Amino acid sequence: MHIVYLGLGTNLGNKEENIHAAVENINRKIGKIISLSSFYETEPWGFSSENMFLNAAICVQTDLSPTEVLHTTQEIEKITGRTQKTKNHIYHDRIIDIDLLLYDSLTIQTTELTIPHPLMTQRPFVMIPLAEIAPDIIHPVFHKKLKEFL
Repeated sequence: MHIVYLGLGTNLGNKEENIHAAVENINRKIGKIISLSSFYETEPWGFSSENMFLNAAICVQTDLSPTEVLHTTQEIEKITGRTQKTKNHIYHDRIIDIDLLLYDSLTIQTTELTIPHPLMTQRPFVMIPLAEIAPDIIHPVFHKKLKEFL
């Protein structure tokens, strides 16, 4: 079994309901939920929007490969109602966004997937909930505890 950390975000519709629906789907399709952070209201990052975000982080135990986790999170985004994916760092409002942040202590870089998530340490809306549930996890590239990034 593998330990995976995912970032969750939403800024459209019933935000708490969107996150809970994503968590339920993650539990059914990816694996057992180990922990879920508090929900944090945050400003949009990388684009302008009138809609505030609700963000959280989740830890999941899975037997899926990193690529299978990625494809499954994309499937969950679609069934939850997400219609646009970020391309070329152009961000949009979204019903749900699920980012694969960490997978065990692996580092992976392919055209489809980069682990750890390359922007996670630059995003307080990712690091605050992630450090809440995994403060002592060591970042596999920077070799620092997650809580040290705060």
